[in-house]
Amino acid sequence: FLFTGVRGVGKTTSARILAKALNCVNGPTATPCLTCSPCTEIALGSDRDVQEIDAAGRTGVDDIRDLQETLVYRPSRDRFKIFIVDEVHMLSSSAWNAFLKTLEEPPPHVKFIFATTEVNKVPVTILSRCQRYDFKLIGAATVAARLEHVLAEEKITAEPAAVQILAREAAGSMRDAMS
Repeated sequence: FLFTGVRGVGKTTSARILAKALNCVNGPTATPCLTCSPCTEIALGSDRDVQEIDAAGRTGVDDIRDLQETLVYRPSRDRFKIFIVDEVHMLSSSAWNAFLKTLEEPPPHVKFIFATTEVNKVPVTILSRCQRYDFKLIGAATVAARLEHVLAEEKITAEPAAVQILAREAAGSMRDAMS
């Protein structure tokens, strides 16, 4: 899977939700239970079978080869071994070339979820092997509604005009609005 879009629109969060949907004890399912061990551990980032990799810091061919060596092993508990690779556009050309064979014939128990803000830097040979999902900017009304919800949950008062300004200035990025 390839999730693309500007920063702060939910690519990595959606990748975690997809990982839950694939590995939930009731799954694969469109509605993970959020209470089983896989769901709770994925939310905490402690599931051994779901790994998040920041490609900005692991860009080399040796990093990809290390990852590939683990692919032959089945998941320790979950249905799938899932690798969420954030900022995947940062991989080097040699790393992409090393990845190509794995993406052509992935083991049936392995899923890759790539997230990127710069899909134009992902090689065409990789794009052709991915299901691509383009994430759009989040509307200011949706951002404002979420901000108001969080403020209410946290028992923080804010002027409605201030919330509207924050939502507008976030320019479609929920992360920026929340920050």
